Amino acid sequence: MITNLFLNIDSSAVDWARAQFALTAIYHWLFVPLTLGLAVIMGICETCWYRTRNTFWRDTAKFWQKLFGINFAMGVATGIILEFEFGTNWSNYSWFVGDIFGAPLAVEGIVAFFMESTFVAVMYFGWKKVSPGFHLASTWLTGLGATISAWWILVANAWMQYPVGCEFNPDTMRNEMVSFADVALSPFAVDKFCHTVISAWIIGAIFVVAVSSWYLMKRRETKLAIESIKIAAIVGLIASVGAAATGHKSAQSVAEVQPMKLAAMEALYNGGTDIGLTAVAWVNPLCQPDYGWDDEPPLKIEMPYALSFMATNDIHGYVPGINDILNGYTKPDGTVEPSVDEKIARGKQAIAALAAYRNGKAEGASEESLNSQLSILNTNMKYFGYGYMNNKHDAVPPIGINFWAFRIMVGLGCVFILFFAVILLLAYRIPWLSAITRRLLAIVCLLPETEADDRNTIAGLPAWHYWLAIALVPLAYIASESGWLVAEFGRQPWTIQDMLPTWVGVSDISSCSVALTFFLFQFLFTLMLAVEISIMLKQIKRGPDQEKE
Repeated sequence: MITNLFLNIDSSAVDWARAQFALTAIYHWLFVPLTLGLAVIMGICETCWYRTRNTFWRDTAKFWQKLFGINFAMGVATGIILEFEFGTNWSNYSWFVGDIFGAPLAVEGIVAFFMESTFVAVMYFGWKKVSPGFHLASTWLTGLGATISAWWILVANAWMQYPVGCEFNPDTMRNEMVSFADVALSPFAVDKFCHTVISAWIIGAIFVVAVSSWYLMKRRETKLAIESIKIAAIVGLIASVGAAATGHKSAQSVAEVQPMKLAAMEALYNGGTDIGLTAVAWVNPLCQPDYGWDDEPPLKIEMPYALSFMATNDIHGYVPGINDILNGYTKPDGTVEPSVDEKIARGKQAIAALAAYRNGKAEGASEESLNSQLSILNTNMKYFGYGYMNNKHDAVPPIGINFWAFRIMVGLGCVFILFFAVILLLAYRIPWLSAITRRLLAIVCLLPETEADDRNTIAGLPAWHYWLAIALVPLAYIASESGWLVAEFGRQPWTIQDMLPTWVGVSDISSCSVALTFFLFQFLFTLMLAVEISIMLKQIKRGPDQEKE
């Protein structure tokens, strides 16, 4: 099927398969970042108990561990379904790259998931059965196992964005791994892992601040709330600054290996040097603009030189635009990048050569003839995936979605840095800084300034401060999901960058069957989310269990 230029693929089946995978991934990612973020908070709390033997810290650690456990169970359920969808809806993809893509998923299941499931049991049921040191280690190892699990999943995803460490075998019709180290330690994978996990810590920190703010607003569990806010604010500020730094590094990786994604993120039609970063512009998020435009998007406000710096670390660096990539351009090092039309032509040559090679081998063709076809295939294999396109505009991802999702992610990231910085100033009661901070908050939010309680700055804040912290929880998830929208919509139309278009990787199944399971999963996942929120709220209202030694 891979060698057929005219694939008989039901376009609606492709759309439903993509929709179902997106649905599962979005719901799964509602649980994962909170798991990773709470793992850090509960680990720090238990470390405080281990060092001080103060029962307050033990009760605090147990409280956050309960919320962690509720969320952890839901994340496991959606994650398992997500992996099975590669076999049910994307069997052509799984066949074509299963030797490579399956390896990190297998390691994740055997090592990381086994590690999580082992130590999470000790963490919950071993408080009075193992030594304090072993229990503390189990708590941190549970979080480490979840993080290692994320590492292998992100390695698999990064390989789809930047396929390395593999060779195509024309006899088996599969891409086969030649270097596990290249796949596992790809620079793209390292950047993606660091940015994704650090951003997950932000969600965990905001969640802890929000729950603690609710307690302060209700004037209960005051000590737990204040101490948890102090820990979460430190974690959140470090993570917010770290996410900005790793995001800059990720942008450079994208500029190098996925220039079309970067151009779509910026709605940059015509590139060049000294390119500014667009702060805002009128880009319709619901339709694809005309690629022939020579003008910039209307109402554009930009920061001079910023995009060149973000992509190349040089304010005068060259950044190609959408039209440059479509029509071909010359890189700063003198390398000529072919036009998409030329890539399509060479991709069709590669597919034709592969078909001729396989037919010739089946019919007993001469070695010279087979080698000739292999030579054509190897010369053009870099553009193999383009051979399934008929129009160069198919290579352009959705510009509007990428443009706005990127700005939502970055804009909210800046808000989080400011939020955690303010919380830290208020929580640690530096008198003159706290007074200035309260006054600035009142001015910015157009609300009356309220004097702080002498006993504690955080506890003395007015209720609207606490509601602001609670309101940031859904915004944190929106920022995180927006990042994934950029990552996945930005690489369209590719399932594997430059190697396999999305519509070629889908299974040969009817759209009706996929649509049926889509709505079934939608119902089940929504029910699971509602159940989790209900259990979480009940546990939060109940508060921590205080046990005597």
